[in-house]
Amino acid sequence: MHRSPLRPRQRPALTLRRARVGRSPDRSANVIDADEGTDRFMKILRGIAVSPGIVRGRAFVLDDGADRHVARRPISLARLGAEVARFEAACAAASDELRDVHVRALDEFGEDAAKIFLFHIAALADPMIVSPVREMIESEAVTAEYAVSEVFGRLAGRLASTSGEAMASKATDLRDLSGRLLDVLTGARRDALAALDQPTIVLARELTPSQAAAFDRERVLGMVTDLGGRTGHTAIVAKALGLPAVVGCLNATREAVDGAEILVDGDRGAVVIDPDEQTIGEYAPRIERSDRDRLALREFGGLEAVTADGTPVELLGNIEFPEEAKAVVEAGGAGVGLYRTEFLYLTSATDPSEEDHFAAYQRCIQLLEGRPITIRTVDLGADKHTQERSETPERNPFLGLRSIRYCLKNVSMFQTQLRAILRASALGKVKVMFPLVTSLREYHQAKHLLFDAMEDLAEHGIEFDRDIEIGMMVEVPSAAIMAPTFAREAGFFSIGTNDLVQYTLAVDRTNERVASLYQPAHPAVVKLIRDVAQAARNEHIGLSCCGEAAADPAFAALLIGLGVRTLSLTPPAIAPIKRVVRSVTVADCEDMARTALELDSEAEAEAYLRDRIRKMVPEDVRDRFVDD
Repeated sequence: MHRSPLRPRQRPALTLRRARVGRSPDRSANVIDADEGTDRFMKILRGIAVSPGIVRGRAFVLDDGADRHVARRPISLARLGAEVARFEAACAAASDELRDVHVRALDEFGEDAAKIFLFHIAALADPMIVSPVREMIESEAVTAEYAVSEVFGRLAGRLASTSGEAMASKATDLRDLSGRLLDVLTGARRDALAALDQPTIVLARELTPSQAAAFDRERVLGMVTDLGGRTGHTAIVAKALGLPAVVGCLNATREAVDGAEILVDGDRGAVVIDPDEQTIGEYAPRIERSDRDRLALREFGGLEAVTADGTPVELLGNIEFPEEAKAVVEAGGAGVGLYRTEFLYLTSATDPSEEDHFAAYQRCIQLLEGRPITIRTVDLGADKHTQERSETPERNPFLGLRSIRYCLKNVSMFQTQLRAILRASALGKVKVMFPLVTSLREYHQAKHLLFDAMEDLAEHGIEFDRDIEIGMMVEVPSAAIMAPTFAREAGFFSIGTNDLVQYTLAVDRTNERVASLYQPAHPAVVKLIRDVAQAARNEHIGLSCCGEAAADPAFAALLIGLGVRTLSLTPPAIAPIKRVVRSVTVADCEDMARTALELDSEAEAEAYLRDRIRKMVPEDVRDRFVDD
């Protein structure tokens, strides 16, 4: 099998004399500084810190041709069988390659990162993914290359259109698989990363798992990507390799050139291109300290999540795919606090069957080995997939027929999932949770349909947990304000800060023009969380927070101060937050919360929380997980 080499993209060097600080031509929104009076232009980009550490090296700007165009070429009817066989042979060859990659990744990266390739292998055997390729070849009489490009491209587009980072990661998986299949079909090779011959910092628009697996650990010092989030594959592989990494830099590949000097600050999410002598001098002691204090967080996996003054804080995991349950266990999580189930719908043109649901839930329960799992019913409606299938797409789907509203309008689909969840509840400790509930009527309707499913299973003698806990997510202001009423009805609350912040502040967090206004520490949001916590406490029901903000050390401490004792996080965030939990006292967190509630602006609250958490945690925790 031969795969075509990746070529680093060459760009003319950017040289500006006597540039004014903070100004640059065609300046991207995330360029925050520039040097003055030199022969080069220093730029500092801000992104998302996903793997700690600070490194300095030379840039390798990767252009992998991920968006390559495959022309539509018709074939004769006589060739249809041979073309399908050619596609199947390519799948078999790609699977063989992936098994080899998986073995190497296990040895070099560890199990957490290597499991990515198990998904790839499974995808090549998944009828929902490969059958449409065969069908396109046969029905449209086209080449295998074209069918692979079209089908995988459509599936990746559906996943990329959703708001979850894990879905975006799976879109990258599918693009990676498409590229691998096309390489097999065309006899090409892509191995520039494996051929690096000097210490390098890799910059790419995004990195696929296959590219990351080709890294030479002796040569790659760090990673920077334009796209990506905290739970993407770049983050997973970077952590496994112990490489500093910053993602979501928007224009890093446009601002840097091959061979440029780069500083990657994986502690604070900064990337410095062509640093001046002053900046290099300022970073020198931090690099030395980063190297000296680089401690593995795995040691915290077996420790209890208990505050310094002895209060237990339950740390659970957020997952989107069954195999991620294992990562929760390995990170020291006490179970799964949020299982998002949308992927079952977004990888196929047809809805999953009850058995599809049940198999996924059963796998999660097996991997959790007795730990609890909370399954959220599907949050569909605002995604591109369901809008494409709608006769009349909505103008503003995020304020339209989404989440529990979508389920209540598609009762048959909803009951299929509810039956599967109930059947799974006979296998382990399962809770069910309804998303984006805005009124008591919605909650009652959803609960009524769950009871209908219970009666149906009972009539057929099918086992299930008759005392299954039924809860709801608090994600909109109406639910937070009505929390005392909901608390008398629901078995538990889970605060979803992602949407609660978005709907409270009227800010689309995916819109870069207003992203800076998305502030979980905004006094309005903090007060809503306080009220929800109080309502849960008064009615003695469970309360957790499962939004991304819970993975921020300062916000996690604030939540503890507000009375939240269960945090649900992405698996990579469990160990760092456990370390923070063990460093703080409830008394200090409560004092922090009281002050935060008295502040008038989000800017004041943010600055106060950052300053306070830096004084509450040890130095090594502070430098790695707390921003300036």
